[in-house]
Amino acid sequence: MKNLEYINLPNNLELFAKQVVEGFITGMHKSPYHGFSVEFAEHRLYNTGESTKHIDWKLFGRTDKLFVKRYEEETNLRCQLVIDVSSSMYYPNFDVSSLEKPNKLLFAIYASAVMMNLLKRQRDAVGLSIFADKLDMHTPNRTTQRHHRLLYLELESLLKVDAIKSAKKTQSNDALHQVSELLHKRSLVMIFTDFISSNTSLEKQFEAYKHLKYNKHEVVLFYLVEPETELDLNFDNKPYKFIDVESGEELKLNPNQYKEQYQKQAKNHLKELRLKCLQYKIDFVEVDINKGFDQILTSYLLKRQKML
Repeated sequence: MKNLEYINLPNNLELFAKQVVEGFITGMHKSPYHGFSVEFAEHRLYNTGESTKHIDWKLFGRTDKLFVKRYEEETNLRCQLVIDVSSSMYYPNFDVSSLEKPNKLLFAIYASAVMMNLLKRQRDAVGLSIFADKLDMHTPNRTTQRHHRLLYLELESLLKVDAIKSAKKTQSNDALHQVSELLHKRSLVMIFTDFISSNTSLEKQFEAYKHLKYNKHEVVLFYLVEPETELDLNFDNKPYKFIDVESGEELKLNPNQYKEQYQKQAKNHLKELRLKCLQYKIDFVEVDINKGFDQILTSYLLKRQKML
């Protein structure tokens, strides 16, 4: 993951997020095809007939366009970042601080930090929810500097968890039902998960997503995968011992003997997941954890355009 190569300390999360977002914005400005702007997050376009008191004349001199200064209370959008921290999210590497071979949880933590930086630039409110077998933490979405710092500290604390000693099963239903009820105003809910649950059907898992939609929230599901091994089952031609980190169940086999059948089942599962999201009008984004964060940021900006 080239975006993660130059940062190796948890307390650099905020700095890392800032650098990624600045690089992303620079790339957007160079592209002739970008359909949205993050250039003037602290401004809005001037509407004919309103007071000229808050027009930014310096900005007018640079752009030849009239922009009005937007203040803290003029939050356009509320966003809730929701992270699955169950044990399956540690795949394929138990060391959540290892950047050479990141796992799904590490990607979710850094992606959330990056999102927080962009939300801050846009003057959008942000909150954070963390769940595994229950809702472990939930903060309302706010815009203050102090609130942002507290969220970065929460993310940094996740980097220090011992994955083996604190094994957790996935039980998204109850947690997401709670999130839906705790969000009192219409929000954009961005969920980072691998959607793995050993004892809950797909239909049952989507009950909570339907609840979010019923409460008028917009939902983006970031489906985190490590495609090389998790979807394609590309392993060396030799026996392996596979361990379910949530149940402890072990299975010894040569993956190549089951590769074709496994790939077929994996494709069917992905197809069913996409269809469920389409059915309930949930944005589905398949994310390769070995790649960067542009897809996450672009998904937010596109959704933001539709909601405002």
